[in-house]
Amino acid sequence: MQTEEKQGIIMVVIAYVFWGFMPIYWKLLDHVSSDEILSGRVIWSFIFTLLLVIVGRNFKQLMMDLKELWGNQKDFWSLVIASYLVTGNWFTYIYAVNAGYIVQTSLGYYINPLLSVVLGIVFFKEKLSKAQHLAVVIAAAGVLILTISYGEIPWIAFTLAITFAFYGLIKKRLKINASRGLTIETFFVLPVALIYFGYLVATDKAMFFSSDLSTVILLILTGVATAVPLIFFAKGTKTMPLYMSGFIQYIAPTIMLLVGIFMYDEQFSKIEFLSFSFIWCALILFTISKIVEVRKNR
Repeated sequence: MQTEEKQGIIMVVIAYVFWGFMPIYWKLLDHVSSDEILSGRVIWSFIFTLLLVIVGRNFKQLMMDLKELWGNQKDFWSLVIASYLVTGNWFTYIYAVNAGYIVQTSLGYYINPLLSVVLGIVFFKEKLSKAQHLAVVIAAAGVLILTISYGEIPWIAFTLAITFAFYGLIKKRLKINASRGLTIETFFVLPVALIYFGYLVATDKAMFFSSDLSTVILLILTGVATAVPLIFFAKGTKTMPLYMSGFIQYIAPTIMLLVGIFMYDEQFSKIEFLSFSFIWCALILFTISKIVEVRKNR
């Protein structure tokens, strides 16, 4: 059992390290428009995950999943909404990275877990300890400091945090296999992606047919880059404690932050450091209190 838990932890760490370094991948495609990258990402993710389902001899199960979803209209339309939320998250992330806002993307993924906590209180009547309440207040103070210093709302960070938190909220209710679930999600967005890609081709704006071979390969591999960490994450979380998964998830935004500052020379002022320090303190306090809570319950 401990071996399975260790394997699960390794898988989840690999997934978050993968996500942390993803800005480098999108930077290699910064000469391609964000909307073309997104439409391609949806199309190739669908093709790749469908191939995984077929190779794994799970196509009949996929059809059964779709039939069950259609039989429960609430779940069906919930997953449709989740599909478009995560697509919006992907677009915002790709745009932000290629526009030079990697630091703000890391802020969004630091805020996301705490926003998920708030949604848990509102929708699932989950209760927090005093330490966890304090952590949420400290994080909110950090975001407020940053907002005042910017002179405007950090909309990229908020869009990433809000879309992914609500996506997670919907997915928490729906019990579906990771690769089949991703196939269905991309299938829901596929018609829009194909229509938009068709428009790009018709207006000679598609880089896919007019670019070098390395760009074409990178665009095709967006499907693999999307699906692989998600599958690692889904498999890993099944055999490891939930609080451990919550702690490990901060690997990704930390790597993003370091990549933005040291690889792409993005600004990280004293005010931003102060704001992030509030959020880091909140996350440490929240995680420690959660670990203590779990151990007490055991």
